[in-house]
Amino acid sequence: MDLASLFAALQGGVETGALTGFVVASIVMEITPGPNMAYLAILALGDGRRAGYAAVLGVALGLLIAGLAASLGLGAAIASSPLAWQTLRWGGVLYLLWLAWDGWRDGRGTVEHAARGSSLGRFFRRGLIVNLLNPKAFAFYITVLPGFIVPGANITGQAVGLSLIYVAIATIIHAAIVTGAAASHRALRDPARQRRIRRVLSVLLAFVALWLAVRTAG
Repeated sequence: MDLASLFAALQGGVETGALTGFVVASIVMEITPGPNMAYLAILALGDGRRAGYAAVLGVALGLLIAGLAASLGLGAAIASSPLAWQTLRWGGVLYLLWLAWDGWRDGRGTVEHAARGSSLGRFFRRGLIVNLLNPKAFAFYITVLPGFIVPGANITGQAVGLSLIYVAIATIIHAAIVTGAAASHRALRDPARQRRIRRVLSVLLAFVALWLAVRTAG
């Protein structure tokens, strides 16, 4: 399916009001505190804007993969398999807890920003893994997105198109979080204050991980 036919399918299937509602739902979903928001804030505050943007790209790819998987029915298959769902769920929780510990540990000393020209691959990979192991993303695609699809039209085209819209909205919000956190780093030049903020955000990320474990237990 090329881009033109994708947008044609989306336009022909999803009503304007429903599309507006989906955009609003996507924005609310992304501004609600969650794994991505906490992690990106920690990363940008400690390692700078370039590292944060690299992670944003990884997050975007992870969300896109999850959206395409859900559009092709893989997300529903994961949700219907208790073993697969629990593996995804606990893998995401443990990975977030590890990232929280990593942020707390880095808070013990001054963290240098990623130097220009340095490899940003590890930040990209972390952002990608956070979302591939994030049941919240799959839950959105499985439970929320189908409510905006018009039955009888090109369902796959609508699902893919809405997924792309969600990824675009999420990426814009994530980039704004990174930009704001990086700007705060410049304003907070006191290393002791930077460490305290990183540790507060790390504790927040740990609580988010525990909240995710409880929220997805049903």
